[in-house]
Amino acid sequence: MKPRGRLMVEHRLIEKYLAQAADRIGAMKDDTYDPVLVDGVVDFIRTYADRTHHGKEEDILFAGLAKKEMRPTDTEAMRTLVEEHRLAREKVREVVRLNEDYRRGDHAAAARIKEIVAWLAAFYPDHIRREDRLFFPDTERYFSPAELDAMLAQFDAFDRDMIHEKYKALLDDFIGKGTP
Repeated sequence: MKPRGRLMVEHRLIEKYLAQAADRIGAMKDDTYDPVLVDGVVDFIRTYADRTHHGKEEDILFAGLAKKEMRPTDTEAMRTLVEEHRLAREKVREVVRLNEDYRRGDHAAAARIKEIVAWLAAFYPDHIRREDRLFFPDTERYFSPAELDAMLAQFDAFDRDMIHEKYKALLDDFIGKGTP
């Protein structure tokens, strides 16, 4: 498997999860709104879609491409993808803020959360399609077969480290809150 194959497998999971998240959150009524479910969606997006998946794209693939002499169209496409990752992070931060507002009694925040999650579920398929069909195939040629193999090994190491990073942060948060 090439690095783009691994990223494309992750894309399928992100698409499926976000479609389900938009359906479940969109179906919530005022009396069934569940801020814990929203917390879970945020965790998935932040940990899997952003930190794990976008992390491999930005910290490994895009960083490798930045060292290459790329066509201007490929450079611009990469810049656009990074900007879209930033925009998605901004939307998720807004969901977190709104979910906190909901918990403090601003139940009108639920409607905006539904809108943002629906936006994310609609945004990602187009973003992913451009990566899968255009960017990955167009830019893979900048790497030798040995570089692609090394990148795949970097992806594996990145994934191994992610689980430790996530649960170390959970421990730090748990310790920081103290024990009962």
